[in-house]
Amino acid sequence: MTELVPPPSTSRKSLMERVEDALLPLINLVFLLLMFFIVAGQLADDPLPDLPATPPGAAQQPPHADLLVDAEGNWRISGKTLDAQTLLQRLPAPDAQKPLKIAAASTIAMADLEALLRTLEQGGYEEILLLTEPGS
Repeated sequence: MTELVPPPSTSRKSLMERVEDALLPLINLVFLLLMFFIVAGQLADDPLPDLPATPPGAAQQPPHADLLVDAEGNWRISGKTLDAQTLLQRLPAPDAQKPLKIAAASTIAMADLEALLRTLEQGGYEEILLLTEPGS
């Protein structure tokens, strides 16, 4: 097996020169890998395609839900805006076998969502499904 750095007795170069000579191939390799990943990153800049199971008009239809919550935090059932008093009266009775479905806007404030969940908890709802789509 050959040594990367020859022993000092057979070489006329100083120790620092021999170390620099041994590191030069490693520096070249790192540079080539860096260039490869820069080029590979530029080639893979295509956006992800649409999922094949998603119909094109599905995003425009609201999901089937018992309660809709818009971005401003308004609670709606059948297009009518409700407050905390009338919300529990208009919702179906709590059922552990059939959870309550809530369709919420993706931009809803967390404070509005927390207020809704507290109201539903006081009404006896234990199982809730939150339906939403990620923001674009």
